[in-house]
Amino acid sequence: MLAEMRDLGLAATELGPDGFLPGGAHAREEMLASYGLGLVGAFIPVVLHDPASDPLPSLDRVLDATDGVLVLAAATGLDGYDGRPELDAEAWATLLATLDAITLRAAARGRLVTLHPHVGTVVEGRAEVERVLDGSNVPLCLDTGHLLVGGTDPVWLARFAARRIAHVHLKDVDVSLARRVLNGEVAYTDAVRDGLYRPLGDGDIDIPGIIRTLEDAGYEGWYVMEQDTVLTEEPADGGGPYDDVRRSLEFLAFHAGAAR
Repeated sequence: MLAEMRDLGLAATELGPDGFLPGGAHAREEMLASYGLGLVGAFIPVVLHDPASDPLPSLDRVLDATDGVLVLAAATGLDGYDGRPELDAEAWATLLATLDAITLRAAARGRLVTLHPHVGTVVEGRAEVERVLDGSNVPLCLDTGHLLVGGTDPVWLARFAARRIAHVHLKDVDVSLARRVLNGEVAYTDAVRDGLYRPLGDGDIDIPGIIRTLEDAGYEGWYVMEQDTVLTEEPADGGGPYDDVRRSLEFLAFHAGAAR
């Protein structure tokens, strides 16, 4: 995968799931450097709403072990992304206070933390995104795909909260499948398998418009292009999402000039 990323001309990567890259910073940097890649940051699903659980010690260890942006998802505590609980008032108060505490803790180390609204987490829909914006100071990761699937128009969010956007994940989406996920007709994982996420320009999201909006507002962060898919077996060289990633990068280069 790293060789394919290099060959496609990508500049850097997020950390990926546990075990994908070496855990030690030196070994990880050496491996990435051998493919001409840097490290953008790390995506970390973590339970933030439980008053009986303090996530700060584990997040301190992540901050110590990684560089770049810490991209948090407000995990439910359940397995997978196909079901989630509703939070009560106490859980919401804990979530918002914890987000502010993490934001300040990271800033004291000169690090950036963002919250990633994500399907199957406790911050998924538009009302939850707005509650985070109103009730905390945490910057956001604008994931164009997860926002749309969760019921938030990413174009609206880019315009409404541009100053709170500190990190971007770019995906394009088949909106008809997204509606079926939102309405509970199809499980999220099944929809991903069936092609929910499309190469940039092949779906229904105005990716160039979002980028223009953010750039006009002074955005200077990363654009992380994600080509989510479900693989049931090891793909052949050049198989899997390789061609879709190539097409997405060509779309960005032509329409937005924002591939980094």
